[in-house]
Amino acid sequence: MDKQQARDWIKKTFEQPFDKTRFTTFVQELLNHIEHAPFNYHGSYIPDAYRQYISSLERIGKFNDGENRIDILIIKLQKETSLASARTMQRNFVAGYLQGKYGSSNEKEAALVAYVAPDEVDWRFSLVKMDYKFEQAPTGKMKVEEELTPARRWSFLVGENEKSHTAQSRLVNILANDEHNPTLAELEEAFNIESVTKEFFYKYRDLFIRTKEALDELVQNNSNIKTDFEAKSVNTVDFAKKLLGQIVFLYFLQKKGWFGVGRDAAWGKGSKQFLRELFEKK
Repeated sequence: MDKQQARDWIKKTFEQPFDKTRFTTFVQELLNHIEHAPFNYHGSYIPDAYRQYISSLERIGKFNDGENRIDILIIKLQKETSLASARTMQRNFVAGYLQGKYGSSNEKEAALVAYVAPDEVDWRFSLVKMDYKFEQAPTGKMKVEEELTPARRWSFLVGENEKSHTAQSRLVNILANDEHNPTLAELEEAFNIESVTKEFFYKYRDLFIRTKEALDELVQNNSNIKTDFEAKSVNTVDFAKKLLGQIVFLYFLQKKGWFGVGRDAAWGKGSKQFLRELFEKK
């Protein structure tokens, strides 16, 4: 497929509530092929340590890049468990699966995981990867130690309330390439959002500069504002910093769902588009 088709696929998959059929088709297109090997673990099959948080583990297939096995999983969380909480526990649950402690006795290098919470329109698409290294024990013998890549570094928060710009920028090239099956290293790079974080700060810096320059022009051309700034020892640099900081904080509160919570509605169920709706007077 071409890149525009790939972007449309990502948008259709990641800007809606989780749908198993849509997710399965997306992963098949992303990896070009998967071996269908479904099973579903729930109830007493979930280890006691995780049963409070995990409702079920479903495998929809397996993929091998020639060196590494990657399983495709859907993990449904318990009702009281949100996507934002207990993420270390969610990651460690997948780690146990990759180590062959439950679900499958074979060790796996990684998993592509959809974390889905009931009654939520957002979900999380993650890459969880096991790394193995050799360490020397006090006895002098070499032993294998597992290192688990933190899931928070390898996740996209997606769904009805989320835009898919980041997922598009990171996954579009892999999805559009029908001839080359991605390697685990390439998937790891796609999920690595460090470059996205840098891009955010570059854009934030540019926005700060534009805001500061607009304030400079406003102060220069409006004597009342200039007098007020001087009387209160306010400069345009500090004003721009504080203004943008307050806007970012408002978006943080909006992300939590703390704005516009309806009467008798659960806390955190406010609109995730509250500021836009307020601006447009909806």
